[in-house]
Amino acid sequence: MVAGRLRALLHSNIHPSEITANHQNKHRVQDAYTLRCMPQVHGIVTDTLTFVRGILTTEMNSALDNPMVIAERRELISAGNFHGEYPAKVLDYLAIAVHELANISERRQDRMMTPSLSKAENVAGKHVEIPAFVTPGGGLNNGFMIAHCTSAALVSENKVLTHPSSVDSITTSAGQEDHVSMGGFAARKAISVVSNVEQVLAIELLAACQALEFHRPRKTTAPLEEVYKLVRTVVRPWDKDRYMTPDIEAATQLLRGGKVWAAVEPYINHYRAASNEPPPK
Repeated sequence: MVAGRLRALLHSNIHPSEITANHQNKHRVQDAYTLRCMPQVHGIVTDTLTFVRGILTTEMNSALDNPMVIAERRELISAGNFHGEYPAKVLDYLAIAVHELANISERRQDRMMTPSLSKAENVAGKHVEIPAFVTPGGGLNNGFMIAHCTSAALVSENKVLTHPSSVDSITTSAGQEDHVSMGGFAARKAISVVSNVEQVLAIELLAACQALEFHRPRKTTAPLEEVYKLVRTVVRPWDKDRYMTPDIEAATQLLRGGKVWAAVEPYINHYRAASNEPPPK
């Protein structure tokens, strides 16, 4: 699924990119893992979300009362359906998986910040690179340096938050409740991790759009140009430093509200139809 979506978004005969067509990488044998391993890293996140959704759906539709009242048999059964081990475990799993989206995103951001890592060679044999920290007038302007530091800090914070809560237990109620799931804390941590990931991805989105400014007048693929235009409806390009919190929040809302997905979904569907790719399972 992830590989198919990437194919639909990137340079192809169906969605050509003027930027890619103008560049060649004769001296680069292979790309870094953060670029060529996205299907594998993002893919397990997708599979994890499906797994977690299935477990939580089952739990929400299950009888969790204690005692269980079987009216037809006029019977009370004191059982353990209330135990939160299932949601606790999958919420820990959810936090760990979603965190990887930010973990790999921060490393891609670092590549955009560093000219030696973003350097490419065009068809004329001239080296082209994105300016340091994706900003014109470097030195006087910090550009995305501090925003990238924010991503790094959020990723580091997530490394603490993804420590599983459900491996812990503490006895209460005079020894009666002698094994508990800690599922409540697992849920709270998962929410915090997701919020942090959204902000990291928003920063990468803004940095990528800013990087495109240095390739103009050439354009990227049609679906990615749609994303660029969407972002530019709420965030203008950087020509000098400015307070970035409102811009990061605006980009976060685009992601959270599904607007980025809505912008590219028609192009993904068109690519699948034009290339006869089967729909994802």
